[in-house]
Amino acid sequence: MTQELIEGFLEAIPLPAVLVDQTERFIGANAAGTTLLGQQLKGRHFATILRQPGVTAAIEACLQDKSARTARHLSNDGAQDTTFEVSLRYVPGIGAVNGGAVLLCFTDVTEREQAGQMRRDFVANVSHELRTPLTALMGFIETLRGAARDDPAARDRFLAIMEGEASRMNRLVGDLLSLNRVESAERVRPKEKLDLTAHLTSTLKSMQPLAEAGNVALSLEAPDEPVHVTGDSDQLQQVFTNLIENAIKYGGDQVRVVLTPMERDPALRAPAARIQVIDNGPGIDPVHLPRLTERFYRADSHRSRELGGTGLGLAIVKHIINRHRGRLRVESDLGAGASFTVILPQ
Repeated sequence: MTQELIEGFLEAIPLPAVLVDQTERFIGANAAGTTLLGQQLKGRHFATILRQPGVTAAIEACLQDKSARTARHLSNDGAQDTTFEVSLRYVPGIGAVNGGAVLLCFTDVTEREQAGQMRRDFVANVSHELRTPLTALMGFIETLRGAARDDPAARDRFLAIMEGEASRMNRLVGDLLSLNRVESAERVRPKEKLDLTAHLTSTLKSMQPLAEAGNVALSLEAPDEPVHVTGDSDQLQQVFTNLIENAIKYGGDQVRVVLTPMERDPALRAPAARIQVIDNGPGIDPVHLPRLTERFYRADSHRSRELGGTGLGLAIVKHIINRHRGRLRVESDLGAGASFTVILPQ
């Protein structure tokens, strides 16, 4: 097979692909293959480019016994680590003295690997979050059946704690179901027209008892004219309730909600409404900001659990905003409060 035919054959493969012949040198690569492994491949020994033992051992074995192999190739695209599944097949009749060559095709499985890891982490986190209150409940039940059976004061104290742990599990299950519903509907864009001013006024009114209990002043700054967006009323209520509740619980003594209509938002490239929930609390260390919307991630794990947090609230908020084709931005510095900004297309 001529070099021209080899190159044509490789370019017809829709994956990064290279050929290594019996001399153990590259005899061809398609454009995607050279992008992945480097431009100056032809004529070089494969071990100088593919320095990962699993891949080099698979090439040597395939050249020797002509049997199909698979291997894993780890790389980096400049932004993140990437994982490729390498499929090796022996192709007879090409290469040095037509002795045959090994065709390597690289399939990017990074997203699949990340999704698998996310599922494993999710199961581990859910198990951990449920195990703690379940263990406490089992311990108190055992105590109530034994030593505390005839002690009314201890019984009442343990029952109160058990009620709290059961409520914690109930909140967690509720948030898990809510997250599942949001993810299921994420691709379906809402069509209902909403008055955001009225919506935020209603949310602040419902949050007033919590704010008063925590000695927190709530305020809404909005234009006199109604601001309308297209959205899901219940889901947006969930977003604003979550953000305002977090600000009340973890912020300082003042929470401002600011609604601003914009003729054109640079990120959305369309008319939009900006809703800011601003507190004057201790702030959030910037190191935590990129991960705040991850499931079960807590900037202050101990305090969050004490206040009844499940670690899923901001993950739900993110998915709801994604469904509305909006944006969520978080800005904070230690000692300078925090600002959560929701931008929704109008």
